[in-house]
Amino acid sequence: MKMIDSHPKLAREGWFYVALTLVAAVVTTLVFPVYISVLFWVIAAFVLQFFRDPHRAIPQEEGVVISPADGKVIFTGVVDDPYLDRKAFKISVFMNVFSVHSNRAPIAGTVKKIWYNRGLFVNAALDKASAENERNAVWYQAADGADVVSVQVAGLVARRILCYVEEGDELERGQRYGFIRFGSRVDLFLPESFSPSVALGENVSSATSVLGKF
Repeated sequence: MKMIDSHPKLAREGWFYVALTLVAAVVTTLVFPVYISVLFWVIAAFVLQFFRDPHRAIPQEEGVVISPADGKVIFTGVVDDPYLDRKAFKISVFMNVFSVHSNRAPIAGTVKKIWYNRGLFVNAALDKASAENERNAVWYQAADGADVVSVQVAGLVARRILCYVEEGDELERGQRYGFIRFGSRVDLFLPESFSPSVALGENVSSATSVLGKF
């Protein structure tokens, strides 16, 4: 059984930018030649698609972890977890400018702690981005005690990480918790015994794709 989330289909973070580019496109259409106005309509269309936030069918099977972001899986494997000082199974999802940039809670659980680190803005597809770029990490703890850390990582173009949860908040699986503007990545640190169901290079969808099970 799957639950359908009910968030607006256009992310609130984009309303100002969509309105601004649409007004600019209309004005240039009325004032300037067609070949100039076309450029502004293309920009408006790009901004509109970037801030889309479609409703998603959220898997409800017990024990599964869903993808917190749209994009391509660029890393899977056991690493040292820099947040919880443990061995963890890490999955990294890279978002390009055409991905949906709304971030979702990978599990149902309590927000135990949040870490924010200032940093660089190198290409988020590079492994060093996880340690060097600006990032925001959220530690979720499931009812059974399983710990998952979801890290929003800024990229070469992304210059704004938005996180809407606070320590102590209770989130449902697939609930919207943040947004990253203009391309980036999300790193997941899961229990070392995690059993993945995705492979390197696979495309996944936030809130819909199952990454594996505890």
